Amino acid sequence: MMNMILRELKASRRSLIFWMAGILAMVAGGMSKYGSIQDSGQSMNDMMAAMPKSLQALFGIGSVDLSTVLGYYVVVFAYVLLMAAIHAGLLGANVIAKEERDKTAEFLMSKPVSRMQVLKSKLAAALFMIVIFNSTVLVVSVLMVQHYGGGNEDAGRLAILMMLLYLVQVLFLSAGAAIAAVSKKPKQAVSLSAGVILITYLLSIVIELSENLEVLRFATPFKYFEAKEVLFDIGGDWMFIALSVVLSGVLLIVAFTVYQKRDLNV
Repeated sequence: MMNMILRELKASRRSLIFWMAGILAMVAGGMSKYGSIQDSGQSMNDMMAAMPKSLQALFGIGSVDLSTVLGYYVVVFAYVLLMAAIHAGLLGANVIAKEERDKTAEFLMSKPVSRMQVLKSKLAAALFMIVIFNSTVLVVSVLMVQHYGGGNEDAGRLAILMMLLYLVQVLFLSAGAAIAAVSKKPKQAVSLSAGVILITYLLSIVIELSENLEVLRFATPFKYFEAKEVLFDIGGDWMFIALSVVLSGVLLIVAFTVYQKRDLNV
């Protein structure tokens, strides 16, 4: 099993490096703008207040004080969350679909291992990769926030936010794996996963625009753990933590159950 995990990690190393470089550049670049705005004497709160409500919803800022470094990080985290969801969802779909898509499923299944072992190895490798992604986000976020906050910010708040982000990553990873297992056309699995991510993301924006739609928050993981709530209230909603774990478990059960019974395209 360890050999299969290492094989999967080796096959995905370039993609992982690309994603890590992208998230590093995005967080560092985004936080550098905070320093530029502070140096210029401009009011970030006034700039955001002048924006249409739809744009404010896109950033998910609400009533956050953007003059503080943690308040500004809420804006940056909106992009971090989206990138993390895309990475996890596509990774979950790709680790299953690529064997059929690349015509290597027959070779893999000819080995003296069960489909259960194969899928366990692939998902174990995928979980390890999102740990690396998450850890990268945490390290660069702490460094940037401490730098622009003069070393006075509580890194523990960011650690809590990243742990909750990991739950969202696992949820999208599980969704991608379930979609790939159920899909009869492996080439479409990644596209379907991307479609699910896009729909849930757009739904989160719609909810932000209308308080009457708050009940739909359960339908989009993008609204489970909002940075403005976690960073300033210190903690996440236990109901959404439980929901994330349960949904991830159900989706993984679907992935394992269907994948063992389906006819593979070889």
